[in-house]
Amino acid sequence: MNEVFLDLYSHNLWANERLLDACESLPDEVLDASAMGTYGTVRDTLAHLLAAEGRYLSAIRGHKEPPADALKEGGFPGIAALKEHARASGVALKRFAADARSNEIKKIDRGGQHFEIPLSTFFAQAINHGTEHRAHVCTILTQQGIEPPRIDVWGYWETAGPTGRAYRRSRS
Repeated sequence: MNEVFLDLYSHNLWANERLLDACESLPDEVLDASAMGTYGTVRDTLAHLLAAEGRYLSAIRGHKEPPADALKEGGFPGIAALKEHARASGVALKRFAADARSNEIKKIDRGGQHFEIPLSTFFAQAINHGTEHRAHVCTILTQQGIEPPRIDVWGYWETAGPTGRAYRRSRS
């Protein structure tokens, strides 16, 4: 098992779920809010984040095209549907990350173009992309006067997350 990857993707899933939990009871005016320098509204950003995560997972699985039933951008399925998607894709990414042994080349087709991309690119992009767009949502929430949830990796480790391996402060 690759514990480094597993920890990265455990944090990714935890952060997605915490953010979605925080957004679940927000009124429409907050879900429809945006801020300069962010992707778009809270709704659009959450849908985009998880749609992209599904596309990265599809490529990691070796599919040349995303599945036909993939989460679509441009329509908001609701927080409950996003939570289901986040759980399914997050668990699958953790499984693939834990089992990764080589940086094989993945062949994908997007927009009529063919690409050959190392597996590590999809793993890195899923983490970077998720972090970026979760930060966008937190920025919007802050500008709306709402305290966003703590979703950074330090907060994850302080709570021990699902690993049970919370870091300890040294007494020296």
